[in-house]
Amino acid sequence: MTTAFFRAADGARLAYCDEGAGMAVLCLAGLTRTIADFDALAPHLPPCRLIRMDYRGRGQSDRTGAASYTVPVEARDALALLDHLAVARAALVGTSRGGLIGLYLAATAQPRLLGLCLIDVGPVIAPAGLARIKALLGRNPAAPTHRAQAEAMARALPGFAHVPAERWLAEARRQFAETAEGLRITYDPALREAFLAAYRDPPGDAWPQFDACAGLPLALVRGAGSDLLSRETVDDMRRRRPDMVYAEVPDRGHVPFLDEPESVAAIRSFLTRCESGA
Repeated sequence: MTTAFFRAADGARLAYCDEGAGMAVLCLAGLTRTIADFDALAPHLPPCRLIRMDYRGRGQSDRTGAASYTVPVEARDALALLDHLAVARAALVGTSRGGLIGLYLAATAQPRLLGLCLIDVGPVIAPAGLARIKALLGRNPAAPTHRAQAEAMARALPGFAHVPAERWLAEARRQFAETAEGLRITYDPALREAFLAAYRDPPGDAWPQFDACAGLPLALVRGAGSDLLSRETVDDMRRRRPDMVYAEVPDRGHVPFLDEPESVAAIRSFLTRCESGA
C-alpha cells in the first residue's frame, strides 16, 4: 500500500491511498482511526478502485486544530480527495465517524455518491457508546506495549467474544504507536476537545440525513454487541428503508473488523447494487 498526499481547500496536507481499478469505493474510517482501518476488509472486496484517507489530525495527515475536526469539514475534505482523483461518484463505506460523514454527504452532495454502507452507526448515537468514547479519547493508553494493550482491549471492549489474541495484537498495532515512552495515540489529542464541543448539547435530529439517502443503494452492518448503535435505531432504519442490505455480526461490538463472513457478504452485496445502479 502506497500513501500519497493532497492539499485540502485550506492548504492542509492530507494522506490517502488509491489502489486498484474499477468502480470507485471510498472507505472512511472511525473517529480516531486511519487508512489501516480497512486492511482486513480490502482482500475480500471485488475488483474495484479502493480509496482511503486519513482525516486531518489523524495518521499521516496534518494536525489543523480542534475547530477543524468536524463532520462538515471532513466531508469537504473527502469531496476534495475525489476531485483530486477526478472521481465523479463513489460508493462510500463509512465506519462509525465515516458513516456520519456519509450521511452528511447524502444530504449535501448526493450526486457524488453511488451508495452508502454504514458500519455500526446510524442517525441516533447510543449514550453508552458516547460515554465510552469520551472516557478514552485523546489519552494515551496505560499499557506499555502492543501486547499489553491487546490484552487490555480483549478485557475492556464490550460486545466482543471469541477473538484470537493475535487478532487483538494486530488491532493494537494498527491503532497505537509503540515508543520508548510507551504507547501513543496516532491522532491529535485536540480531537477530544472537538468531540466534547460536538456533543456538549443534545444532538440534533439526524433522521433527515438518513432520509436523504432515498434513491441510493444503502447497507448497514452492525456488531451484535454494539454499544453505539441500538437495535431500536436499527429497526427504525429498516422500517424506513426495507430495501437496505443488513447484516448483524455475532460476537462483535463497536465496530466489527469487517472480515467476518456476515460483514463481507453484506458489503459485497451493497457494492453489487452500486455497480448495477439498483
